[in-house]
Amino acid sequence: MKKTLGLSRQMGLFAVIATGVSSMVGASINVVPFMIHRSVPNIGPYVLWAFAFAAIPALFAGLAYAILSSAMPRAGGSYLYASRGLNPYLGFVASFSQWFGLSIVIGVIAYISIPFLRDIAYSSELYGLAELLDISIVRVAMGLSLIWGFVYLNIRGIKSYTNLLIPMVIVIFCLGSIVILSGLFYDADDFLVALKEKEGLAHMLSPNPNFEWRIFLAAAAILFSSFIGFDAIAQTGSEAKNPTRNLPLAILIAILGVGLFYFLFTASVYKIIPWSYISEQAQIKDITAPGLLSYVLPKGLDLLILLGAAIALINDLPAMLLSVSRLMFAWAKDSIFPKQITKIHPQNKSPYIALMLAGVMSSIGVLGSHFAGDFFLGIDIMVTSMLVNFLLMSVTLLTLKKYNPKLSQEIKIIKNRILQLIIGWGGIIFLTGFLIIHLYKDLTSETEVWYFHSTYVWLIVMGLASIVFFYQWKQLQKKDTSFYQHFKKLPTE
Repeated sequence: MKKTLGLSRQMGLFAVIATGVSSMVGASINVVPFMIHRSVPNIGPYVLWAFAFAAIPALFAGLAYAILSSAMPRAGGSYLYASRGLNPYLGFVASFSQWFGLSIVIGVIAYISIPFLRDIAYSSELYGLAELLDISIVRVAMGLSLIWGFVYLNIRGIKSYTNLLIPMVIVIFCLGSIVILSGLFYDADDFLVALKEKEGLAHMLSPNPNFEWRIFLAAAAILFSSFIGFDAIAQTGSEAKNPTRNLPLAILIAILGVGLFYFLFTASVYKIIPWSYISEQAQIKDITAPGLLSYVLPKGLDLLILLGAAIALINDLPAMLLSVSRLMFAWAKDSIFPKQITKIHPQNKSPYIALMLAGVMSSIGVLGSHFAGDFFLGIDIMVTSMLVNFLLMSVTLLTLKKYNPKLSQEIKIIKNRILQLIIGWGGIIFLTGFLIIHLYKDLTSETEVWYFHSTYVWLIVMGLASIVFFYQWKQLQKKDTSFYQHFKKLPTE
C-alpha cells in the first residue's frame, strides 16, 4: 500500500505554546514600546496604559481564534476558519492579509536583529566586529542569512524546529526577567546619575503632556502589534497532537502569559528610564530596552539582557516562517494556489516549497526595511494586515453557526452561544475602532513619497491578490460547478 505524504502530528503542547510565544516576544517587547515615541509623538508617560489597553482587542481576537481552532484543527488557521465559516473570498482576504503582513515583518525582524548583535560585540569590546556589523551591505547580508538559515531549519522538520525553539523560549524568559527585577533596584534618579557620569549629559525632565484620546488610541493601535503572534499557533493545526484541546489552550496561555510579561517588562524600563529621555532619543536614533538600561546595569548584566533581546528577536523567525508557509500550504490544498506548494518533504514531513516561498517574500522585507530607512513602515503594514485578519475572525465567530452549522457543532470550548456573541461583537467593536484610528494616522501622516503610506501598499497588494483569487475561482468553477461545497468541509489530512 502506498504511503501518502502529509503533515505529521509531532508537536506537543509545549511546542505549540513555544510557537506562539516565539512569534510574540521579540521586537514587540524590546523595540516597539520605546520607539513608539517616534511614530506617535506626545504619547509621553502614557505608553504603559496604551499597552494595557491594546491587550483588550487582542484578548477578544485570541478567544475567537481559540474557539474556532477547537472546531477546525487543520493547517491554515485564519484562512480555514473564515473560508469555512464566513466566505471563501473573505477567508482568503483574512489570510493573505496575515501572510503579507507577517512576511514583511519577518524581514523587518531579521534586519533589526543585526544592531543587537552589533551591540553585543561592542559590549564585549569586539570593536572591529561591531564596526563590521554596522556596514549596510553586511547588515543586509546577515539579515538574509538569518532568514534562509531558519528556512533550512524548518525544512529539516518539526523535531529540529522544536529542539531549537523550546530552549530558546526558556532562555528568553529567564534573561527578560533580569529587566523586570531591575525595576526593584533602580529608578530614574539612578539613571540620571549614570547618564551624567558616563556621557556627561544632564537630562532635564519634561512636564507631562496633556492626555489626549486621539494620541492615546493611535499609540494603542500600534502597540497592538505586540500581541500579534498567537495566531501562529493556529497554523500548527495539522501538526499538533490532540489539537482540539492543545490549540485553544496554547492560544490562551500565550496571550495571558506573554501579556503579563510584556506589562512587567515595559513597566520596569519606564520606571528606570524617564519617558522624556526615551522620547528624545527615539526621535534621533533607533533605541532598544537593553541599550537604554545599559547605563545603569552592572557590566555583565547589560550584556545578558542584550543577549536575551537578540535571542528573542531571532527566535521570532522560525515560528513566523512556519506560520506563513502553512497559510500557503492551505491555499494550495484548496487549489487557490498551485498544487505544487503542497509538496511535502518525504523524510522531514515539511512543506518545503511553501517554506522556500516564505523565505523569498521575507527577503523582500529585509530589502524594503533597508531602502525605506525606517522599519516602522513594515510594522504599520503588519498592524493593518492583522487588524483586518482579527476583525474577520470575530465576524466568523458570529456567522459560523448559520453559515456552517455542522462545523459549528464541533466547537469544544466556550460552547455557550451568548458568550460567543459577546466575544465576537466585542472583537468587532474594538478591532474596527483600532483599524479606523490606525488608517487615519497613516493617511494623515507626512511622508516623502506615497508608497511610504502602509495603507496604499496594503490596498495594492490585496488588489493584486484578489485578482489571483478570482482567476483561480473561475478555473475551479469550470472544472466542477459543485466545487463550492468543498469549502464547507475541512481539508483531508
